[in-house]
Amino acid sequence: MRRTAFSCLTGGLLASFLLLTAETPPAASVIMESAQNTAAAEHKRIFLIFHASWCGWCRKLDQFLETREVKPIIDKYFVLARLDVLEQKDKQSLNTPGGDEVRAQTGGKDASVPFFAFLNQKGETIVNSIRPGKGDAGGSNIGHPVQPEEIDWFLVMVKKAAPAITPEEIKVLEAWLRAQKK
Repeated sequence: MRRTAFSCLTGGLLASFLLLTAETPPAASVIMESAQNTAAAEHKRIFLIFHASWCGWCRKLDQFLETREVKPIIDKYFVLARLDVLEQKDKQSLNTPGGDEVRAQTGGKDASVPFFAFLNQKGETIVNSIRPGKGDAGGSNIGHPVQPEEIDWFLVMVKKAAPAITPEEIKVLEAWLRAQKK
């Protein structure tokens, strides 16, 4: 009888622990360390995306990155990492602990989502989605690139982050982005 009661108690505690830990996203430091280790091992850069569950443009960016034509190019040069930020009050538990700090470190402190940055293997920012603008000293976040100037900036970013990318690969990215419906 004691063994059964003990088993039930420990089983219940284990189930509670697993439920609590399953709902808590990993810390930004853990995600970043993993991305840096993978990038170093595979000789790639990091494509770091900040997004939120409510964000339609974030889902469009995810769709772009997962398309049959685009995914092999992105995977060839980048390790993707995602951090959840700016969740609504009823979904605050989805925010990545430390995500806002990393967003600020990569130059997107006040940027909306999706905000993204390309990083080197050490996690240092190469370029981010804040497009320099005429008359706008701070520039503006392009989010998921749709407008011609946003697409142009995205392509500049990719070329900076992955200097070995071929003109043919850039054409594939550009063609998909310019063909999308607004």
